[in-house]
Amino acid sequence: MTAPKHTTQEYQALDAAHHIHAFLDQKALNEEGALVIAKGQGLNLWDSDGKRYLDGMSGLWCTALGYGRADLNAAASRQLEELPYYNLFFHTTHPRVVELSELLFSLLPAHYSHAIYTNSGSEANEVLIRTVRRYWQVVGKPSKTIMIGRWNGYHGSTLGSTALGGMGFMHEMGGMLPGFAHIGEPYYFAEGGELSEEAFGLKAARELEAKILELGAENVAAFVAEPFQGAGGMIFPPPSYWAEVQRICRQYDVLLCADEVIGGFGRTGEWFAHQHFGFEPDTLTIAKGLTSGYIPMGGLVLGKRIADALVQEGGVFAHGLTYAGHPVAAAVAIANLTALRDERIVERVKADTGPYLQKLLRETFADHPLIGDVQGTGLVAALQFAEDRATRKRFANENDIAWHCRTVGFDEGLIIRSTLGRMIMAPALVATHAELDELVEKTRRAVDRTGRELNPL
Repeated sequence: MTAPKHTTQEYQALDAAHHIHAFLDQKALNEEGALVIAKGQGLNLWDSDGKRYLDGMSGLWCTALGYGRADLNAAASRQLEELPYYNLFFHTTHPRVVELSELLFSLLPAHYSHAIYTNSGSEANEVLIRTVRRYWQVVGKPSKTIMIGRWNGYHGSTLGSTALGGMGFMHEMGGMLPGFAHIGEPYYFAEGGELSEEAFGLKAARELEAKILELGAENVAAFVAEPFQGAGGMIFPPPSYWAEVQRICRQYDVLLCADEVIGGFGRTGEWFAHQHFGFEPDTLTIAKGLTSGYIPMGGLVLGKRIADALVQEGGVFAHGLTYAGHPVAAAVAIANLTALRDERIVERVKADTGPYLQKLLRETFADHPLIGDVQGTGLVAALQFAEDRATRKRFANENDIAWHCRTVGFDEGLIIRSTLGRMIMAPALVATHAELDELVEKTRRAVDRTGRELNPL
């Protein structure tokens, strides 16, 4: 590792002096001191004091291939030498973005045909909002402007994506706009009551129909949701949910838009999470796993219905980003997708490492007094803290419990994340059985320590 320029304490002081962090109380962080991550290799990270951590979150669901991949680094280096930047304005393109599109659409289902590249998932969802509204203008239904999302859904932290998402504390920071509506989340453990899981899934889906009828189908442009909720807690809907949502969207001529920023590129054991759940969206927003997080890149993928209308009838598409389709990002994306394909990593997640992790988690926490449920598939999972498994009674202070577990996880040399009363994990898709064993063992130790130190029962 390159010798650090400063001590950990100096880095922390300089960071506190000049940096506002995401989703934290900055005053409290300054008193604690930020963790300074200095090196990554494989699934491992080292802080500025040399302590090793197993990264159970792939950064932020990004590093599908882990840290330190020579092929991704080399792709970036070659492209920097050849063409470090050019834009997609002024009737121009460049080889890498064309080659990326060719590769991307070879991996996507055949009913998708065009992409609009961005620099992040938040931007991709901003573009989604404008593109969907433009589509309805082009086909002669300009009143269809309202976007429906879900409470506790997350689609980014730019203004439009925040409004589309359903996190109230983000709306309080000036993040709500007209033209957006929300329905409930399909969170069976918390909201299912006396219903069966199947009945609850149908009930949650039919909230969409009620909302469309309330607003008027002639005014509703799209329903936008994550196939499984990521930042909201890795919440997996009941199996009955998505087929009913798709039926409703088709019946009322409302576009069905999947946010695949977290679920895309192999996380569930399928190339895209909507394939795992068995529905067919009109659009996909992508990012994170597109480049394994090595360089920022996102995009909006359009089905042929929308793309054909925009291309053939749409006139000028009044959108553009300076760095959209950046040649270095495109080169890294090509290397990343090629590795996922040629090394058959997605297939391995589906057939081997994904089932291994899911079985291990369920066996380890089957009778744990603090854990009421384990959800997940492939290499994404969530543990639900609960006071009573049988009645699905949650702890009143579940946020505090989960945050404590996350904190002692760091102490154990493990990075996992807490959201509400859930511990969530999403290791790199290249994880070995031994690394998954370490992930689950350190998670169990963190949960056990949380029980001893907080004694919530």
